[in-house]
Amino acid sequence: MTRLLLVAYFLEVGLLLFVVPWSGFWEHNYFIQVVPGLGAITMNFFLRGAVSGLGLINVAAGLSELLSVFSSRRR
Repeated sequence: MTRLLLVAYFLEVGLLLFVVPWSGFWEHNYFIQVVPGLGAITMNFFLRGAVSGLGLINVAAGLSELLSVFSSRRR
């Protein structure tokens, strides 16, 4: 049961990290309005790609853990 929660966590966080940098939520958040210099950094496509890459790594970790859950149940 705990491993399935870990899988759900990895998949959810991974999908959020993959999608959010390219959505409107990324451009219109509180921290960019409070710290004006932060807007130039967060709008950089390299940073957005890096965050999306971390999301893909999380999704891969979640799928890997899911495969190990299924393989341990067959034994």
